[in-house]
Amino acid sequence: MGHAFAKEHRMFIQTETTPNPATLKFLPGRTVLAHGTLDMRDAAAAAQSPLAERLFTINGIAGVFLGSDFISITKSEGEWQQLKPAILGAVMEHFMSGSPIVHDETGAGSAEAEFFETKDTETVATIKELIETRVRPAVANDGGDITFRGFREGIVYLDMKGACAGCPSSTATLRHGIQNLLRHYVPDVVEVRPMS
Repeated sequence: MGHAFAKEHRMFIQTETTPNPATLKFLPGRTVLAHGTLDMRDAAAAAQSPLAERLFTINGIAGVFLGSDFISITKSEGEWQQLKPAILGAVMEHFMSGSPIVHDETGAGSAEAEFFETKDTETVATIKELIETRVRPAVANDGGDITFRGFREGIVYLDMKGACAGCPSSTATLRHGIQNLLRHYVPDVVEVRPMS
């Protein structure tokens, strides 16, 4: 109550529940990640994001996922009503401090950063949509996962994890299948390559 007059100094962060009771979505009302997403499951992974590092200092935080305009937080223990004020405080402090959401990691070794040219944004959106709706559900059954990494000069770069990463024959078959699927819907796609 009575937050209205202090609003110019405060952010209004909305929270949303997710199908997983251990995960809560925080919407700061501004851009979180301009490109791609970041999934950090431990404090070591969080080192790439000052915001996630700050969140991992809160006891009971098991995962931080950054999206375009939201932060999903997964807890390992504790109750949301105890955790929420600490999380809201950390998010607010972070945005107010003006420090970056992620450390600027340039070069090929950047963690999970996606690469594509601005002119290909729509093509990439279609490719990602197809991977989410057609490819990932199919490989999830086999305990694998495939994520989009980048698109350059007609080549789609994918990250193949889990069961589908290790065995060359399945990777080749899979890659061929994905390539045919993407080429069918997205004429700009020439080839699919796994990121190795």
